[in-house]
Amino acid sequence: MDCDEIEDLNPVKKLAEEFEYKQVLVIRTDLKMSRGKIAVQAAHASVSSAEEARKHSPTTWRKWLWEGQKKVAVKVATEADLISLREKSEKAGLPTYLVRDRGLTELPPETMTALGIGPAPTKVVDKITGDLQLL
Repeated sequence: MDCDEIEDLNPVKKLAEEFEYKQVLVIRTDLKMSRGKIAVQAAHASVSSAEEARKHSPTTWRKWLWEGQKKVAVKVATEADLISLREKSEKAGLPTYLVRDRGLTELPPETMTALGIGPAPTKVVDKITGDLQLL
């Protein structure tokens, strides 16, 4: 059995390929947020971006919910990277939400911490986020 045949048997890969929709949560790493802060910022990005999809693309939103709400967390190094991704996502017509921290704990008010993209078709999201490293 060669490597391609073994990879074809990988159940995790097969499962990942079955998702037609996904959401990507983009986190800035230059802010050096605690793990708890990152979790909360990712949650804000996820809920708010999903709400944008629910309002503007309800069919996509329902399909994403039904198939298991796939989410992927990735990282960027700077605020400029986050803004660039938001612009690309909006230009592609994807639901997005840029999280700005209220400044109650670790960060100054209005710090851009995270970006939610989607839920949307996986193939479209991957064109924008597919080269980013996992968080």
